Amino acid sequence: MSSPLPTEQAALVDSAVRRAAKRLIPFLLLMYVIAFLDRSNVGFAKEELEVDLGLSASAYALGAGLFFVGYAVFEVPSNLVMHRVGARWWMARIMITWGVVATAFMFVNGETMFYVLRFVLGVCEAGFFPGVLLYLTYWFPEDRRAFATGLFQMGLPIANVVGGPLSGGLLELDGVGGLAGYQWLFMVEGVVAVLVGIVALFYLTNRPEDAAWMPAEEKAALGARLAADDETRAAHGGHLGWARALLNPRVLYLALVCLCIQAAVYGLTFFLPTQVAQITGRDVGFLVGLLTSIPWLCALAAIVVIPRIADRTHRHREIGAVLLVLSAAGIAVSAVAGSALLAMAALCLAAVGFVAVQPLFWTLPTRYLSGMALAAGFGLINGLGNLGGFIAPNIRVWAEETFDSSTAGLFALAGIAVLGALFLLGTTLFSGRTEDAAQPAPATR
Repeated sequence: MSSPLPTEQAALVDSAVRRAAKRLIPFLLLMYVIAFLDRSNVGFAKEELEVDLGLSASAYALGAGLFFVGYAVFEVPSNLVMHRVGARWWMARIMITWGVVATAFMFVNGETMFYVLRFVLGVCEAGFFPGVLLYLTYWFPEDRRAFATGLFQMGLPIANVVGGPLSGGLLELDGVGGLAGYQWLFMVEGVVAVLVGIVALFYLTNRPEDAAWMPAEEKAALGARLAADDETRAAHGGHLGWARALLNPRVLYLALVCLCIQAAVYGLTFFLPTQVAQITGRDVGFLVGLLTSIPWLCALAAIVVIPRIADRTHRHREIGAVLLVLSAAGIAVSAVAGSALLAMAALCLAAVGFVAVQPLFWTLPTRYLSGMALAAGFGLINGLGNLGGFIAPNIRVWAEETFDSSTAGLFALAGIAVLGALFLLGTTLFSGRTEDAAQPAPATR
């Protein structure tokens, strides 16, 4: 994207990127793992909540989805605040408040409280994911961003690999200390978020120029490279105001693509434990939790490899579309598979597709936006896109009840994933430049 750097400067940028990745990515990854556990652990608590509180399937689907309504409403304001006050304070605030609310789920006493807490949890967590994406643009040049974003988004499969056995095991503490299994689940995973949020206040660094742990010459080289990327974005409309960015057709279209992706993710995630339990004929617990982690292990391997390939080939759209089609195929086959082995293989394919596509997709907004416009754009795209997490479980339940078929909901999700693939390819229509023209400057690997 930017002009080729002298060899010495390129080496300094490489060193700075490696240093930033080693310092920041593992902690951001930990934060994402905890975030995903706290928003999706209701999938493991589903059966206990239905038995203990009398929640119906439709009430559960509505409550699970309400998280994303609160999340969507406050995404843009949260990201704009973070861009002004810095990631360190704002990320810590987000984690501590969502941890408190996540813990409060142990006191749920009925549908109304379940609905309220799910909505408030979304409000508290709003801005975390797009905030991290924005934060990565402060540290990683464009030709490294899919790789960096892919490392961060390893948190999704890791959360499910770790979360399956952890959540299932906590449910088996039912009765210990006079608490139900779901109360142990919400308490432990919520308190962890609070503790990590406190650590974030001392650990995160806002921008490269503030990094005492990075040599001065590396900071200078990295800053120059990031500035060059900003200049190139400005030539393609990157200096929009944040308010204009919210009405930009590209941003709104990308939000539609994101919605399709998230519908595939959460339409499966919120029901995966019970789906695996049905496949295996076992109750949701530690063993089902272990089996649930298998698709996410496959996704973890894919997200390590595929973003690197996309960065090298500069074919993020095309590869992403193929991944969404594969995800749709996996979801559909899991609905009709005649054996447990085939069903699990199909779920693995689905998880690989909708997990690995995400770091590829999130490189697209950074090609057109920067500064406050990028902060607002990330917030709007992720906020509207995550409404897919509200729509998907309700569409799945609606389809199953309307057609009186346990497979109809999965076919509906597969159709949404195919639409996402078509919409993703459609971004070429408003790109304003070819992929080849958008290729970044050569970088020393």
